[in-house]
Amino acid sequence: MKANLISRSLFSALAVGALALSASVMASNPTPPPTNPDPGNSEYQRGPNPTLSFVEGSRGQHSVSTRSVSGLVSGFGGGTIHYPNNTTGTMAAVVVIPGFVSAESSIDWWGPKLASYGFVVMTIDTNSGFDQPPSRARQINSALDYLVSQNSASGSPVRGMIDTSRLGVIGWSMGGGGTIRVAGEGRIKAAIPLAPWDTSSYYSRRVSAPTLIIACESDVIAPVRNHASPFYNNIPNSIEKAFVELDGGSHYCGNGGGFGAYDAELGRFGVSWMKRFLDEDTRYSQFLCGPNHASDRDISEYRGNCPY
Repeated sequence: MKANLISRSLFSALAVGALALSASVMASNPTPPPTNPDPGNSEYQRGPNPTLSFVEGSRGQHSVSTRSVSGLVSGFGGGTIHYPNNTTGTMAAVVVIPGFVSAESSIDWWGPKLASYGFVVMTIDTNSGFDQPPSRARQINSALDYLVSQNSASGSPVRGMIDTSRLGVIGWSMGGGGTIRVAGEGRIKAAIPLAPWDTSSYYSRRVSAPTLIIACESDVIAPVRNHASPFYNNIPNSIEKAFVELDGGSHYCGNGGGFGAYDAELGRFGVSWMKRFLDEDTRYSQFLCGPNHASDRDISEYRGNCPY
C-alpha cells in the first residue's frame, strides 16, 4: 500500500477527539468497460476528444485566472474564483468546500484543476473551522448563490460565463457531508463528496444528483465502513452513482496536490464525473466505466451503476 506523503497530526488530534474511530477493508470487482468510447453529441461539450493522459494530466486545455472573494461576504467565509481563459459560450459552475478545522488551502487543488477543463470553480473557506455538516450545507448554498450572482454582476471577471442551470459541488470530510445534503435538494446536477463525514446516512437516501464518492481506504477520521460506504449504499439505485476507494489513502486522499499521491486518479474520476453530468459529455463515460479500474493498483475498490 502507498504510504501517506504528509502528516497532519494536529488535525488528527482535533478530529479524532470529536469523531469515533473505526477501520474497514472492503473488496469488489470493477465494473466491466464499455466496448467503444462514445463520440459524444452534447450541446455543452467542449475541448478535444479526451484521452487517459489528458484527464490524468496536471491541467486541461485552458490557462486559468483567479479572483479573490472577501471573507466579509455573507453566508460563507470567502474564497477564490478560478476561471478558464479564452473560452466561448457559458460553462457549468462548481463550489468546493473544505472539512473540519481546515481552510480553503486544503482543497484548493481542485480549483485550477477543474477550471482548466472548462468550468468556473470557487474554492471557499467556511465561517468557522468547527462548522458541522448542516452549516456547511447552508454555506455551500450561499456560495452557489454568490457564484450565480457573479454571472450578472458589473465588474465580475466571470460575467456572462456561467450557465446557472448547471451547478456542481465538491466537499471534503464534513464538507462532504454537507455536499451529500445539498445533493438531495434538487439544486445541483453533480456531486463529489471526498472522504465524507456525517452523523447520519439519512441524507444520502435523499440524493437526487449524480454522486461520485471518493473514499480513503485507511481513513481513521471518517472510516469508510461507517461513512463513505453506507452513504454510497443508501443513494437510490435510480441515481447515477459511483464509489472509488483509494488504496492505503488517509483522510486526505481526495484533496489532491501536496496531500497525497492520487492526483491522476482524482483527475480521471473528478474531471470525468463533472464533464459527464454537468456538460452531459458522454465522451468521458469511458473513464468512469472503462478498463483502467481493473489495472490501477491505487484503487482498492470500485463500485458503480454503469453505464452512464
